[in-house]
Amino acid sequence: MKISAEIVYLLCTVTSAVCTVLLLRGYRRSRSRLLMWSAICFACLFLNNVLLFVDVIVFTTVNLSVWRLVPAAVGVALLCYGFIEEEA
Repeated sequence: MKISAEIVYLLCTVTSAVCTVLLLRGYRRSRSRLLMWSAICFACLFLNNVLLFVDVIVFTTVNLSVWRLVPAAVGVALLCYGFIEEEA
């Protein structure tokens, strides 16, 4: 069970990193600000996934749940800000 959890956490981390890179490449090409905000959000989600892996797999005795939720909340807040700014 633990090996499958590690694989899922690592795959989520890799997926968010790949999404970040692809969104940044798209932003560089088109200069669409919405792509920039999405890339920043996925970078924060990547950090969230890294902290999740560290919290659950590496340091099992330490509770990092608050610290790993902060990047996710910041990323979603920045994406919402980008949506609002893009609409205005």
